[in-house]
Amino acid sequence: MAAHLSPCSSSSTSFTPSSLKNKTTHFAKFITLLGEGHSARWVARIRPRNQFQLKSSNGHPLNAMSIHGDGNSIGQEQSEPHGKEGSFPVSDLKNVDSKLSITVVGASGDLAKKKIFPALFALYYEDCLPEDFIVFGFARTKMTDEELRNMISRTLTCRIDKRANCEDKMDHFLKRCFYHSGLYSSEENFAELDIKLKEKEAGRKSNRLFYLSIPPNVFVDVVRCASLRASSENGWTRVIVEKPFGRDSESSAELTRCLKQYLAEDQIFRIDHYLGKELVENLSVLRFSNLVFEPVWSRNYIKNVQLIFSEDFGTEGRGGYFDKYGIIRDIMQNHLLQILALFAMETPVSLDAEDIRNEKVKVLRSMRPLQLEDVVVGQYKGHSKGGKSFPAYIDDPTVPNDSLTPTFAAAALFIDNARWDGVPFLMKAGKALHTKLAEIRVQFRHVPGNLYKRNFGTDIDKATNELVLRVQPDEAIFLKINNKVPGLGMRLDRSDLNLLYSARYPREIPDAYERLLLDAIEGERRLFIRSDELDAAWSLFTPLLNELEQRKIVPELYPYGSRGPVGPHYLAAKHNVRWGDL
Repeated sequence: MAAHLSPCSSSSTSFTPSSLKNKTTHFAKFITLLGEGHSARWVARIRPRNQFQLKSSNGHPLNAMSIHGDGNSIGQEQSEPHGKEGSFPVSDLKNVDSKLSITVVGASGDLAKKKIFPALFALYYEDCLPEDFIVFGFARTKMTDEELRNMISRTLTCRIDKRANCEDKMDHFLKRCFYHSGLYSSEENFAELDIKLKEKEAGRKSNRLFYLSIPPNVFVDVVRCASLRASSENGWTRVIVEKPFGRDSESSAELTRCLKQYLAEDQIFRIDHYLGKELVENLSVLRFSNLVFEPVWSRNYIKNVQLIFSEDFGTEGRGGYFDKYGIIRDIMQNHLLQILALFAMETPVSLDAEDIRNEKVKVLRSMRPLQLEDVVVGQYKGHSKGGKSFPAYIDDPTVPNDSLTPTFAAAALFIDNARWDGVPFLMKAGKALHTKLAEIRVQFRHVPGNLYKRNFGTDIDKATNELVLRVQPDEAIFLKINNKVPGLGMRLDRSDLNLLYSARYPREIPDAYERLLLDAIEGERRLFIRSDELDAAWSLFTPLLNELEQRKIVPELYPYGSRGPVGPHYLAAKHNVRWGDL
């Protein structure tokens, strides 16, 4: 009977499993022999035809296992962390019996309940997880397996385009979920977790993924305990680390140094969920697979680039945490800077993770250090509208009354290389603004010697072309063009050529955490942040952050629910730019 192709599968034709048993065994031996004398990357391309494969966002097969160039056995990621990996799918080796064990550390927290467990269920629902997997929750909260399942069940949902057996899928998923209570710094508690994991793994080859959904001050304790007491003995062990990755260059470097005492770089998956957003993923596809864009992707045609992030709510519930970091560390230094690097990088050699991350690092290292005069900071104040009162940032009881932490920031950045010399990259991010929005806006230069400039009136800027990638909400791509209004006269109008995802692709778009979890399981690092990339990012912002704090720069106040402070408009005008979201 033909195998069903899931959304995570390749488009390869169906196969009859029984007809492949003998061929697969011979093929596995063939692969092992090749691994001794040939490049693992080349070996990874050899697969039986007509085979079912689950794929990650990079098109690589899901559930791949490592082959190192020295010909050692598969899955040696821990013992040989620096070996160069290739991969081939588990389904190529029917004689290999392995189990995927996912441990969510901080399982009782909001991130785990609202994002991680629902993302894992969504992957299971879409048949994107291996057949044999378990999920463990680990936290200090005392809880039974059944109590964890009840907690998780309240946040699980099926896709909008509901399919049959949704409730059955939930029940089957929850039966694979277990819980262990313990201290984050206790090696003994992690040893107990290891015993439970081994009981479920039942002697099979184990691949273990730890997701650290915990405060950054206990990252190292958990990594130490998990590495020493609960890592896989015969498969791979990987750790997903949530931001923030430090507060500045020094603390980030110290965190990296401590993590690397227990893990190799290729075991550390630093997650920035914005890199898993559909439109951010589509950015490189749009640029590198469409001839119309790449030739104009430079200073010769692009006047400026804007990266805009706004939230229509304040710091409700997390004021104490937010006050330690502020909007620059929370949004600009990671989310927006990562998008900028993807946007501005040169064409990579391939879609391999290291090739892409190499190009991103080059962009970050080419950037001009941020100057205080190119930055505006703000903080929202209380405001009443329509009979409803909105609190100021400092009204939060967990925030000091004299706090100068910015809840809004705008900055002009420059990349000093041949492609982008002189092009301002403007960032703007804020909380408690009038709308929730994240978008990339590319404003092109004026048409030289435009024959129709008299038809546009005095505001020639309104006649420039603009490419807009709306990351959220309502994902879309717009290209603003000039055209003639139908009629006998010569009247010009500005129109949009648009791709509305909801209209073109009616299926629900997967959450960013689904894509990133899938990639971590696969071992695909393209959407995760490498340590030297992190160092380059912090080196840009640390001097500015130090100056803001040492000089006690007072943020400009703006009303809750407004468009933000006035300062960003002067900043844009200084660089001959007009914000495109007005």
